Amino acid sequence: MSYLRVAWHHTLRDEPVWLISEIVDNAEVRKVEIYADGRHDYADVYQSTGTTSLSVTPMPSIAEIAEQEEFTPEEIDRDAFEVAWRNAIAWHRAEG
Repeated sequence: MSYLRVAWHHTLRDEPVWLISEIVDNAEVRKVEIYADGRHDYADVYQSTGTTSLSVTPMPSIAEIAEQEEFTPEEIDRDAFEVAWRNAIAWHRAEG
């Protein structure tokens, strides 16, 4: 299992600026997306919010992601992912 946080550098209002993934065998199993306006969405194999969904293709390596200048990837630990996951769920509970 690995965890990845990717900053997506753009000015698109309806797209996330942070993509945070839990990855098992090169497949996303949970994902959090955070938007510039503070919105949080999330997805796992059972549920999703907003337009967030798990990738259907194998995850590229960090090096492959970093080759695209609009992305800045970094590995994170499980604790950092779990904080992002809980924050996304809490954000939706507060909004609901």
